[in-house]
Amino acid sequence: MRLTVNGLDRDFRELQQDATIAMLVSELGFRPDRVALEQNGSIVPRTRWAEAPVREGDRLEVVHFVGGGLPG
Repeated sequence: MRLTVNGLDRDFRELQQDATIAMLVSELGFRPDRVALEQNGSIVPRTRWAEAPVREGDRLEVVHFVGGGLPG
């Protein structure tokens, strides 16, 4: 399956045609509680990831939250 993730065209051969956003997030190696995801210009709530399909040619933006910083 060919997808554009964060502006880069990528081939996800491991993903089946019935893949979901939850499966893609797992394939990318992200922790679901630290990611926000936009699919074709629309934010997809985490509560819908398990049933939200990923389709050939989708454009996805994945934002990974990172903790840390200097103590205040």
